[in-house]
Amino acid sequence: MSQPSPMITKDGRFAYEAAGDPRATPLIFLHGIGGAARTWRQQLATFGDRFRVIAWDMPGYGGSAPLASVSIAALAEALQQFIEQLGVTKPILVGHSIGGMIVQKWLVQTPKLARAVVLAQTSPAFGKADGDWQKSFIAARLGPLDRGETMKSLAPSLVKELVGDDPDPRGMELARECMGSVPEASYRAMMLALVGFDQRSTLKDICVPTLLLSGSKDNNAPAPMMAKMASYIPSAEYIELAGVGHLANLERPDAFDRILRGFVDSVAAKHG
Repeated sequence: MSQPSPMITKDGRFAYEAAGDPRATPLIFLHGIGGAARTWRQQLATFGDRFRVIAWDMPGYGGSAPLASVSIAALAEALQQFIEQLGVTKPILVGHSIGGMIVQKWLVQTPKLARAVVLAQTSPAFGKADGDWQKSFIAARLGPLDRGETMKSLAPSLVKELVGDDPDPRGMELARECMGSVPEASYRAMMLALVGFDQRSTLKDICVPTLLLSGSKDNNAPAPMMAKMASYIPSAEYIELAGVGHLANLERPDAFDRILRGFVDSVAAKHG
């Protein structure tokens, strides 16, 4: 059965895709560095029956205006402006990778505005700007662009490095297409925004229902690190997907949706 097309909107500074009843509980999806709003289209179709489902193009992606200066804090402020622009209250936020970092920073700024959050394949810290690991991470990702490669030419190898066992072919096609469409300036800015990010000390202050979702084959947000992260968040739930790399919603979309459905149903049952 074909999925209904999402509503694609350019509204002021932000572009986003949406589905579902505007009066329903808002469920907002935030993509990663190589993503776009359209990486969440299956989730928009799956959850549009009960939620107002919204997936943004992060600033500098798709039709969303870039920020003058990019940092995780500035992206969190942009998220709050996006939420205010939508006019929604008590959203459930699902942040993947850098999207999860943005959610963590947003929770510090607005600790009680969310109904619940999902931190998918993300980290509470990237580490010191002058650390050897951080330097090598950035060099490995930006070096090919410095040598004349393009996002489109790099997309197949970048996506292949991110995924685990037997990923969904349609999801991989979408992942490559989105990665290849990321503006080079935005990719560079987002990579550099990771440097110095550290919210480990604020995990204990997260006071909303929280699901942490990892993949056992994820090298960017390793499962043991995410399990430890969950142990610092009061009442957090932790789930690991076996054989999955860094792109769970595209690698195993049905499993991702099943886990997310269970979490949002439990939130609705406990919190209305």
